Amino acid sequence: MNSPRALDPLGKQWAVLLTTYKRDGTPVGTAVNIVVEGDRAYFRTWDTAWKLSRIRNNPEVELAPSTALGRPTAPAIQARARVLEGEASARAGSMLARKYPAMHGLLVPLVHRLRGNKTMHVELVPNPGEGLDTSVGR
Repeated sequence: MNSPRALDPLGKQWAVLLTTYKRDGTPVGTAVNIVVEGDRAYFRTWDTAWKLSRIRNNPEVELAPSTALGRPTAPAIQARARVLEGEASARAGSMLARKYPAMHGLLVPLVHRLRGNKTMHVELVPNPGEGLDTSVGR
């Protein structure tokens, strides 16, 4: 069972480096905004994003605290991603909008609509025994 504290250090981050994997196993890192609730984290993307396609092919991901440009500032943890639908997706969107009112309350949804994309939300759950080593300096 995961400790609800495993993601706490990520909850205060503006961005994290999300690493997803191509079919051949090549890692691809992307900076994303997340919101943490208990032992789960959530982020949003659009329906045609490559990271979403990679998650659908391989839900195993890594999360690391990072700068806004995606430079890791601490070691990563292993997690499993799940694409949300319906009520769970709407709830994740609301939490993101509360944490990032300008960006995820207005800007990102507007850009997604203007591009003709559907906004998708993804849940991230740390693998058992995972936790961030908070002793590493930032």
